[in-house]
Amino acid sequence: MSSLRIDALTRWAAEQHRLNQADIILSPAGGDASFRRYFRLMLPDGHTQIVMDAPPAQEDSSSFVAIGNRWYAAGLPVPKIHAANLEDGFLLLDDLGSTPLQDRFIDEASVVSYHEKALALIAELQNRASPAALPGYDAPLLTRELDLFPEWCLSQWLAIPAPKSWEALRAALVQSALTQPTVSVHRDFDAMNLMVDHEQLYMIDFQDAVAGPISYDVISLLRGRYWRFSNEQFTHLAATFHDQARRDGRLSAALPFDAFITQCHAMAAQRSLKVLGIFCRLTLRDQKQGYLERLPHFLDHLDDSLAALPEHADFAKWVSTTLRPVIVRRLEDTP
Repeated sequence: MSSLRIDALTRWAAEQHRLNQADIILSPAGGDASFRRYFRLMLPDGHTQIVMDAPPAQEDSSSFVAIGNRWYAAGLPVPKIHAANLEDGFLLLDDLGSTPLQDRFIDEASVVSYHEKALALIAELQNRASPAALPGYDAPLLTRELDLFPEWCLSQWLAIPAPKSWEALRAALVQSALTQPTVSVHRDFDAMNLMVDHEQLYMIDFQDAVAGPISYDVISLLRGRYWRFSNEQFTHLAATFHDQARRDGRLSAALPFDAFITQCHAMAAQRSLKVLGIFCRLTLRDQKQGYLERLPHFLDHLDDSLAALPEHADFAKWVSTTLRPVIVRRLEDTP
């Protein structure tokens, strides 16, 4: 970040509080996979806020502001947006602390407990936030996301072709997603995007929210980057969500759990394949570090998902006999 931009950001933050620029202190508060950066603003009275720096040439923050304001008004736990300068890409937000959810994953009991809390938050989101104003998670978008896998992981990084079974799997995963009830979908409901502040969970990074499948955020959470649940644990947590969703009407009482869990596994396969492509793109196109080493974790998630979809056994076999060995070798050869 250039000194000119940090100076402009500091000056803007000071103006929001009618303070001299010298009266406030900014310190780094993290970043993410995008071009956004965050700073903690220390005010003279000891209170803090977060300043988001989102360069408008790379990041359009208008959706973050629009969604954040709607969800905050609906009583959802998201940071209040105190000020926004979309022209320069500066936002002033509540400070939710420095504890992402994964920092509370101390042991298996705490992992399960916090995942149950997060599932309850998904229910709040789906019950309180109308999906009407959000872009649709339609077939073209689902397909584009899936195509990140052959384009960036297979072609650009590994230089191998997709198997013949790919087209049938892609079509089936898109169709499965489209058959589900449509709700507000955070779209990256992973532990890193849930902050723990005084034991309350808060959602951040919701700018890519869409109107889409009811199981998507469940899968983002249960098949995320920080934990791999056993099949029994995964099924138990999915059943917890299913029971609540049937009770409050988000899922039809006529939808048996067997059908719902199959939809979850299909959604999990879609997301794992998407993530494999995105992580390779972040590395190759955006020069981001630390993503390739996470690929085996999502390969494990993909294995777990495909094991529950026997009609795609050919693709599952290709993953275990071709894809995984090639990725392992490539990672060994990567400095």
